Amino acid sequence: QVQLVESGGGSVQPGGSLRLSCAASGSIFSIYTMYWYRQAPGKQRELVATITDGGNTNYADSVKGRFTISRDNAKNTVYLQMNKLKPEDTAVYYCDADIKTTYSALLRNYWGQGTQVTVSS
Repeated sequence: QVQLVESGGGSVQPGGSLRLSCAASGSIFSIYTMYWYRQAPGKQRELVATITDGGNTNYADSVKGRFTISRDNAKNTVYLQMNKLKPEDTAVYYCDADIKTTYSALLRNYWGQGTQVTVSS
């Protein structure tokens, strides 16, 4: 069984910063691409950032230059550093990862439970 647990959400004023973490645990052989998504009330889930196991990153245009995704492979953890936060960044943030539980297992996608980020004055 694999679990992804996010932490680091909260409330912050516009212009502030937060750092989200997502730790994967359980029966893990290898973690490939890791993702951060977000979903605001009444809106579809949006891909925010991705990072491959080789460290290549991609960002949504709306967060480029403000958010940074990184990972610590030794800790099976992905991070999202969010700077210059705006009210429109308010959403539940979810981490997601492509994981193999054994060498011969199929690659599967796992989701965390989400963490709330609220940006408001």
